[in-house]
Amino acid sequence: MARPIYGVLLGLVLVAGCSGHSPPVASAPAAGDPTDEPPGALACTSLSVAVHAATLMNPGVIDGIVRASGTADAPVADAARRLAVAYAAAVGAHGTDAEPDAVAGVSVAGADMTKVCQESGLDAVG
Repeated sequence: MARPIYGVLLGLVLVAGCSGHSPPVASAPAAGDPTDEPPGALACTSLSVAVHAATLMNPGVIDGIVRASGTADAPVADAARRLAVAYAAAVGAHGTDAEPDAVAGVSVAGADMTKVCQESGLDAVG
């Protein structure tokens, strides 16, 4: 019963992430590629790919974004940590009455990180 709300909330993240230009064409760099130029590019590209593919709530996706943010500057790294906290709350709320609000929190954190990436000039990296 809660499954349809995931699609709606992830759709909201997609809408919030739209900034009037085309999404990045390239996918996230390979996991073995340690180059993060400019800092935060890997995390923002990973986020963009996840948002456009509507996979943000899939297991491991946010962990990958957080790992990629390890070399990012403070605003991007902080946004990735907030995304991870929101995701952990959503996972903890699975099957409870709090689940829809917790999943909405992931959407809000994803939209916030998208905005941070855009403000950092990393929204079109890729």
